Amino acid sequence: MLGSRVGVMAYHGGDLEVGTDQIADLVADRTGASLYAVRQPEGMRHHLPSKRFRPEHSERLAAFVRHVDVVITLHGFGRRSMFRSVLLGGGNRHLAGLVATSLRRTLPGYEVIDDLDDIPRELRGVHPHNPVNLPRERGVQVELPPRVRGNGPFWNSWDGGFPTPHTERLVDGLVAAIDAIRAPGAP
Repeated sequence: MLGSRVGVMAYHGGDLEVGTDQIADLVADRTGASLYAVRQPEGMRHHLPSKRFRPEHSERLAAFVRHVDVVITLHGFGRRSMFRSVLLGGGNRHLAGLVATSLRRTLPGYEVIDDLDDIPRELRGVHPHNPVNLPRERGVQVELPPRVRGNGPFWNSWDGGFPTPHTERLVDGLVAAIDAIRAPGAP
């Protein structure tokens, strides 16, 4: 769906990186951002490396990349020692800083990491063929642990549906970051 020149992506959505596509939907809906999402059906959990998503293989991805100037890409990850860490990689380091500032306000119970040296190499999103880096001004790759996506044992007793309170605060932070990008005089 093409909207504004700011894009939101989740191309490991559906049953693979659960919640990423739903979060992308909420953010795009609240901001008018363009949206590109791939949703794997229930039971399908095939992970293609990000750099394998190529515009020359998908007209929709090509149109999205041509349309947007900058993108926020949502991914899920799980590491035992990082259940409360949100990682901000990607080639647009200025945007990563804006997103970090916004998420630190809305997710005080999480560690928001935007220093590439502190992010595991395979989660940095800096490869030039990674779709986060294809728009004119590149973007930020947001790696989300299960807890902030509303998944995992932390939410076993939650019966309030989606989004969970943590996910709603994440969406609030991403919306605020996009609003900051589009503010008059913003770089």
